[in-house]
Amino acid sequence: MDDEPGIRSGIIRILRNFSVSYPFMEEDFNFEIIEAETGEQAIEIINSQQIDIILLDNQLPGINGIEVLEYIRKIQYDALVMMITSYASLDLAVKATNIGAYNFVPKPFTPQELKSAVENITKHLYLKRMTRKMNKEGKQIRFQFLSVLSHELKSPINAIEGYLKIMQDKQVGEKIEDYAVMIDRSIERLKGMRTLIMDLLDLTRLESGKKMRSIEKVDLFEIAKMAMDSMEPLAIQKQVKLYLDGEENTILLSDKDEMEIIFNNLISNAVKYNKDEGKVFVSLRKESKSTKIIVEDTGIGMTKEDMEKLFQEFVRIRNSKTKNVTGSGLGLSIAKKMVELNGGTIEVESTPDVGSKFIVSLPNN
Repeated sequence: MDDEPGIRSGIIRILRNFSVSYPFMEEDFNFEIIEAETGEQAIEIINSQQIDIILLDNQLPGINGIEVLEYIRKIQYDALVMMITSYASLDLAVKATNIGAYNFVPKPFTPQELKSAVENITKHLYLKRMTRKMNKEGKQIRFQFLSVLSHELKSPINAIEGYLKIMQDKQVGEKIEDYAVMIDRSIERLKGMRTLIMDLLDLTRLESGKKMRSIEKVDLFEIAKMAMDSMEPLAIQKQVKLYLDGEENTILLSDKDEMEIIFNNLISNAVKYNKDEGKVFVSLRKESKSTKIIVEDTGIGMTKEDMEKLFQEFVRIRNSKTKNVTGSGLGLSIAKKMVELNGGTIEVESTPDVGSKFIVSLPNN
């Protein structure tokens, strides 16, 4: 959807013979492209047929792109939207992502930049729809789902291998400082891989139905301490202080692994999405009918719109403040399932630029 004929024809040329492939799929994804030069035409097309991916310019005659995006959200249209505009601004990017845009690509863009963006949005759309099928279909769809996700590990492995070979051959220089950027990038790739692997293991265990729950007395205070210790290295890097307020021997009848997943995900997010020199407060409260786990941070916070979609699978809050934060988009959805498995609830309170508070309430046994 763009009012400039040159942009439309350029995108068609770039994507006409472009395809996206994944292992375990019988066919590649190819693209059939439909044009609209006004917002009104775009809405007519949306109302008359199913579109999968929408490339949306904001500066359109008549109804602008943001209004089209708001319409798409209002009717809960099953498509992913990528904003493409030469009038790129932080405010517009934040507004577009807040009301449902998947990502934001400013003009001018190269053919490779467009292809990369379309490949990413295609992957996300496929995984999103695969997730939806998981509850309706059997083990085969779960296997396929996990296989595709596992494939996502190949890209960072290839990147790290490439960096190591460059270092092995000393192609850039003789000093370790010459490779500082490559080392930093490799570490970030490894962090993302570790997060994805851990989330995959949690999801596999949760969805397979094969894991036997071991219900026993668990000390939430000890589990909270372990989770905080594991996040200490990252907290030190960000100069984030961790505080634990609760009584030792806060006992609950539950599965220890499930409690660890809840604490690890909440505390990990509180550190990752915090500000430098921020704080994380973990509190345990034993009440008459329930035990409360409260994880509060002084981080970047979230809007109301972000909070509404926070616990969905493969949802990550995307804006200028989160672009360098790695994650799979599975952690909070898994934590929520673990809480509900224990008969509890999880709520979130948040204010942009002030911080977030997650409140887990678990029934006493």
